[in-house]
Formats: sequence, structure tokens, C-alpha cells
Amino acid sequence: MEQAFRNAHGFGINEYQNDPGKIIEVEQRRDMDYNDSQRIVSQLERQVHRDI
Repeated sequence: MEQAFRNAHGFGINEYQNDPGKIIEVEQRRDMDYNDSQRIVSQLERQVHRDI
């Protein structure tokens, strides 16, 4: 899990837990990823319903 976190974010869990700036950075990135995925799902749903 540590290695996956490091690969995804460029630093380890301990650094993340001890640095408020890194916590904010990771959470903002997660929020942007979530919003992007929601936009993609919405577009796909519109396409599916349009083709029916």
C-alpha cells in the first residue's frame, strides 16, 4: 500500500500524514479526479440514452 501511494502521489504515507500541505494537495487531486469521473459518467449516460 505504501508503494502504491508513493507511485500515485510521489511521496509516502508518513510524509502525507505529517505535512498539511501534502494532505491538501492529495485531497484536491482526488476531488478533481472524482469530478472528472462524474463528468465522464454523465456524458456516457447521455450517449446511451440518446442511442436508445
